[in-house]
Amino acid sequence: MVLSIDRWFGKVAIVTGASSGIGAATAEKLVGHGLQVVGIARRKDRLEALAKKLTGKKGKFHPMTGDVTKEQDILNVFDWTRKNLGPCQILINNAGIICNSAIIGGKTEDWLQTINVNVVALCTATREALKDMMDNNLEGHIININSIAGHYILPGPNLEIYTATKHCVTSLTESMRKEMGRLQKKIKFTSISPGVVATEILARAPSDLSIDISINLQAEDIADAIEYVLSTPPRVQIHELMIRPTGDQI
Repeated sequence: MVLSIDRWFGKVAIVTGASSGIGAATAEKLVGHGLQVVGIARRKDRLEALAKKLTGKKGKFHPMTGDVTKEQDILNVFDWTRKNLGPCQILINNAGIICNSAIIGGKTEDWLQTINVNVVALCTATREALKDMMDNNLEGHIININSIAGHYILPGPNLEIYTATKHCVTSLTESMRKEMGRLQKKIKFTSISPGVVATEILARAPSDLSIDISINLQAEDIADAIEYVLSTPPRVQIHELMIRPTGDQI
């Protein structure tokens, strides 16, 4: 198997949660390979700083301010992209939050926020990307940034809702893989499930989490994994990729 990301040169990728962490590292990686990358996030200053950093690379980073929990913001990003760059061929569903609100004594608004970011926004962006890919008969790739929490029940309190949303991502990725097969579409679906990654999301994790977060991956490690799955030839689909830091005991 020959690995090469060159076939995506000049193609359009959309990355959610692109202002920091895995999203920013992924955007930088793809722009370096010559892709047109549209990054959506709420923090305009972070996006603009990233765009400035990536000036002069083979590709280009296009910052788009938006809140993925607002459907219209997602629709606006895809509409702008279609009109200015062309159809989306790669979608990185990276935006995600951790819920520090348990079932026992938890707040409904916290649950809904987590479900909206981790599941509903992912579905909305996926729907719009598939529209581009299917309407234009394109080979495409949709990558969902999942978690080991999408496969196991993590130790520690207050993680029930977060874990449930990530199990949902696992199910959605598998369901869409089968749907693409049924429809005979050359569109890949990949779930990338990291262990603990040193990103800003850790600051919102429960303080009494029974996990050693000092043993962690870096955002660049996940960006490398994304590069890997995109580099596989059209006949190969890396459907699930689980990545753990060395020494992890979860």
